[in-house]
Amino acid sequence: MVVFVLPSVLRRWVSGRTEVKVFAVGADRDSPPTLGAALDTLRRTHPLLAERLCDEYGGVRRHISMIVCAENARCVGGLDCALPPGAEIYVLPALA
Repeated sequence: MVVFVLPSVLRRWVSGRTEVKVFAVGADRDSPPTLGAALDTLRRTHPLLAERLCDEYGGVRRHISMIVCAENARCVGGLDCALPPGAEIYVLPALA
């Protein structure tokens, strides 16, 4: 299970919750879950939120950053970024 921690601007898509928990599984038994797998689950469980985070190709939108283990996911593999058990993914929209 991983947790998406949301800023206030995105909470309206999940009934005001600050966190959304989803299951993420690896491609096989020996592979850790990835950010891409967590986002796939998020698409099925919270499609309105996922629509704001992901583009039409399934990638993270340009103006959204996701921080995993104190690192920007784009710098540590993007959608292939491995997630440790109980990972918290901090979602940060660009500031205007």
